[in-house]
Amino acid sequence: MQVQAYLDRVGFVGSPRADLESLRALHRAHLRAVPYENFDVLLGRPMTLTPEAAFDKIVGARRGGWCYEMNGLFAAVLREIGFTVTEMAGAVTRGERGELSHGNHLVLRVDLDRPYLADVGFGDGTQEPLPLKLGPHRCAGYNFRLEKLPDGWLRFHNHTFGGAPYFDFRDEPADRAQLARTCQWLATSPESVFTQTALAFRHGPDGVASLLGRTLRKVRPGGRESHLIGSQDEFVQVLEEVFDLHVPEAAGLWPTICAKHEELFGMDAPA
Repeated sequence: MQVQAYLDRVGFVGSPRADLESLRALHRAHLRAVPYENFDVLLGRPMTLTPEAAFDKIVGARRGGWCYEMNGLFAAVLREIGFTVTEMAGAVTRGERGELSHGNHLVLRVDLDRPYLADVGFGDGTQEPLPLKLGPHRCAGYNFRLEKLPDGWLRFHNHTFGGAPYFDFRDEPADRAQLARTCQWLATSPESVFTQTALAFRHGPDGVASLLGRTLRKVRPGGRESHLIGSQDEFVQVLEEVFDLHVPEAAGLWPTICAKHEELFGMDAPA
């Protein structure tokens, strides 16, 4: 793992150490520089769990990625720096999806003076790692919460204006085989949201930009505003200017994105 190349990609200046200050700074830098996105899934490209593939894509090709890539690469870099990292399997909307959700998210525990929950792959989640402590948490003006469920799972509650409302996880190492199976299902099944519509998120100093199909949103601590993208040219422009994504092949996805957007949301942008 070429740590300096990664640091250059995310704009981190200096020499990181295995401490909380560096962890927070790296977490913020990654989210502000690297967009969450699923365009390789939409383009039918193979997806893997290997951090080397994520490095080639995110650092080498200056692309974004989804949770397996974002947190997989982040974990590998943190370990090279000297952090103790445990990869855990998450389950987004487990209450509604049941076992089908198991392993549909990858989240990290980083052990320092206490365990911290680090997650650069949840789209519009927390900008900084949170202590793995039950109760409310506040970060960058947003309110989050960690809850222990009766069945022993832990639940991370996203902020009020977040996309996915929560994910569940167990405080234990992930089953890599399960993660691999779920990764392939999410990347190939017509029932997977990732194969149905375009998704992208990017954090900034004043909020989080998100793309859901044709809808561009800007989320701030006080609320969110939405805009319905009107054309293929505007779609490509949004990808480049808002998300720093240069994927010319995405233009060919526009008719499918429009058709799916109408099927999922109707003609109006979701609130």
